[in-house]
Amino acid sequence: MTENFERHLRTSAFAENTISAYIYALRQYSNMYGEVTLKNLRQYKVWLIENYSPKTVNLRLRAINCYLDSIGKENWKLPFIRIQQKAFLENVISEADYEYFKNCLKKDGEMYWYFVIRFLAATGARISELIKIKVEHIKIGHLDLYSKGGKLRRIYFPKSLQQEALEWLDENRIESGFFFLNRYGNRISTRGISGQLKKLADIYGIDTAVVYPHSFRHRFAKSFLARSGDIAFLAYLMGHESIETTRIYLRKTATEQREIVDNLIDW
Repeated sequence: MTENFERHLRTSAFAENTISAYIYALRQYSNMYGEVTLKNLRQYKVWLIENYSPKTVNLRLRAINCYLDSIGKENWKLPFIRIQQKAFLENVISEADYEYFKNCLKKDGEMYWYFVIRFLAATGARISELIKIKVEHIKIGHLDLYSKGGKLRRIYFPKSLQQEALEWLDENRIESGFFFLNRYGNRISTRGISGQLKKLADIYGIDTAVVYPHSFRHRFAKSFLARSGDIAFLAYLMGHESIETTRIYLRKTATEQREIVDNLIDW
């Protein structure tokens, strides 16, 4: 079941992360229910709703629906559940905590992890995109990415970050290859980055709930909008298909909302 599905996904040029997520969902379903029937599919959906967040539920349903497409059972596809959007952004690292975090890392000589959060927060890159950065990209100042449709998106490295990274590379005599490697000299995994960031946040007394790779991407967007207001350019930099997706960054975080209420209301 999964082997044929994986072949279908690869033939259709799905991204590696998507393939992994979709195969995981199909294996989960297969282990729990085995046979693909309409009754089993509906039971799986109920089980997902009872055990996962709406976002995860829809991801798993998207995977199962893709599988149903691949076996010619399009009429069995399951409808997604509605995700109630909040009026605020949650768990986004504040600019103050970001500055504190990067300064602590630099002061303690943790330059590798300093560059991890700098590249995330100064470029808006996704974690899957971060680990694609090579020394060669830093030398030219950008990374070009192409979507399935051949659409180009360029991730720019700000001049100050580029210069700082080049100096560090020169000091460590690194001339080529992937920038973010693990201790074995292989490209680091996204999970390895996420886990270490949590540990470092705990060491420096930062709320670990706001320290995860995508939080720094959110920080980039919030800071960029605050300084430029150009939501169309931000949508391009973030790689959003629709500018409506980018509008979420016009919302304030829950902490920002609380601060406004506390400072404004005195009656």
